[in-house]
Parts: sequence; C-alpha cells; structure tokens
Amino acid sequence: MNPVPEGTIPGTGRTIISEAAVAKVAGIAARAVPGVYSLGSGPSRALGAIRDAVGSSDHAAGVRAEVGETQVAVDINLVALYGHPLHGVANQVRAAVYRAVEELVGLQVIEVNVEITDVYIAPPQKPTTAKAVTVDKEVLQ
Repeated sequence: MNPVPEGTIPGTGRTIISEAAVAKVAGIAARAVPGVYSLGSGPSRALGAIRDAVGSSDHAAGVRAEVGETQVAVDINLVALYGHPLHGVANQVRAAVYRAVEELVGLQVIEVNVEITDVYIAPPQKPTTAKAVTVDKEVLQ
C-alpha cells in the first residue's frame, strides 16, 4: 500500500485551472516588478482606469494565458517606467511570472512573451513654494 503524503486527501478526480486564473496570477506577479508602470494596451488601460475609479480592478488586464493539461504559455503587454532598462524589465517580468505560475498554479511554464508597448514618463513635479505668513502682533493681543 502506498502511503499518502500528509495533507492530501486520497481519491480520484480532475482539477481544471482556467486561463483567467492563470492570467490573474501572472498579472499580479508582473505588476510587482520594479519598472512596470501598467499592464495592457491603451484601450485596456483606459478601461482599467474606469474600473479603478469605481473600486474594481482586473488583475489579468494585459495578460493572456493558454493553458494545457500540464503546461501554460503566457503573453504580457506592459508599459514600462522611463529610466528602467527595457530588456531588464522584460527579463524580470518573465522570471516573476515563471516563478509565480509554477509555484502557485502548479503548471509548467513553457514560455512567457513580453511586449513593451509604451514607456511612461512621469510629469515634472510642480515645485512647492512655502508662503510666508506674517502675523500682526496687535491682532493677536
């Protein structure tokens, strides 16, 4: 008789992990990489901004996953932050997605394709000027 590993329930059955679930895991991993401004193309980012405004979010925006029985392929579209090396950002995203999908989903990742569709340049910060406040001593007394 084969011993059952601790924490598992013996029996038969099938587990199906949807493409949406894999895309969400991949999207969360990709967003955590420094240098990633947002995921998705222009129209999907606009829709995401509307979702954010009403308190909802789509963690899978800009991510497409193809799931087989034991393997998965992931495509990611992203906007990088200016000042971060683009190849470095893509490689870090790829590594983060491989790690997250294989650890959390349990499927073998065969490829992660990263397309950087734009570079975000932060607007210059407006200088804050401290206004001098003068107090008339006679008014205070």
